[in-house]
Amino acid sequence: MKLLEEGSPAAAAAILEHAAQAEPGSRSIREALARAQFNSRRYDEAAGSFRWIVDANPTEDYAYFGLGMALWRSGDIEAAQEPLAMAVAMRPLRHYVSALKQVRATLRARRA
Repeated sequence: MKLLEEGSPAAAAAILEHAAQAEPGSRSIREALARAQFNSRRYDEAAGSFRWIVDANPTEDYAYFGLGMALWRSGDIEAAQEPLAMAVAMRPLRHYVSALKQVRATLRARRA
């Protein structure tokens, strides 16, 4: 976590991958890994880690937000819309709402 907080997400991800293998059921390790993967621009892997959290705990709004953001950054804007909408429905935080509005605006512009 210190590496992640200090701006070394790739190093944090490497360590957290080992931790996730050692403790495969740990949601907190998986969340830290997802954040490290996202901050390392490994968006597909981050999406997989966030999806794991969502599957394990469907009431985790942050995991839906992270999943939506990872899908968006990986280029799958259409798929990003649903988890972002879930995050907003569960907990309408300003940054959740903003991300959802941006995704929807991008989709509308592409359809126009």
